[in-house]
Amino acid sequence: MTPLLSVENLSIGFGQGDPVVRDVNFSVAAGETVALVGESGSGKTVTCRAVLRILPKAAQIRHGRMLWRGANGAGERDLRLLGERQMRDIRGNEIAMIFQEPMRSRSPLHRIGNQVAEVLWLHGGKSESAAKREVLTCFERVGFADPERTYKSYPFELSGGMRQRAMIAMAMVAKPDLLIADEPTTALDVTTQAQVLGLMKD
Repeated sequence: MTPLLSVENLSIGFGQGDPVVRDVNFSVAAGETVALVGESGSGKTVTCRAVLRILPKAAQIRHGRMLWRGANGAGERDLRLLGERQMRDIRGNEIAMIFQEPMRSRSPLHRIGNQVAEVLWLHGGKSESAAKREVLTCFERVGFADPERTYKSYPFELSGGMRQRAMIAMAMVAKPDLLIADEPTTALDVTTQAQVLGLMKD
């Protein structure tokens, strides 16, 4: 089976220092789960962010290829070589990421529901009412007891676990081909962890 994503000989460094990620190779096929395992600081998150080209400014991809073969029939593309406009089309729509620290990935000035629905406005061309219906359904599936209330809430009004559920909903609402998860269940209780992992598998 041809993989959706193939990472080949990926090396990433900061400034003039030695690479912090060196010659990483892995591939992910449709329907497959791949885990990057390593101690804290070993480069797992940097590797994941490289795929979406959202590395810090000081970081550089020194060499390697990240070959993307999405389900939209556009053919094989090296994510490292794509322009920013092409990458924007891929982020959220074809590849989405659940970040470990949801508060850093949320605007404190906008309601949670609008931030999640924005994915559907930008990438799915959905109307505001259609997007809201899909977001409320997704909120229910990730375990919010009162999806409507969550939709109207600001990030600071939610607990860490609830913000993480909202982050998961944002990543999943557009039904991407590939979902990258950076320790997505760390802030959740055991019951919700099982629910969210099951949802991700579906």
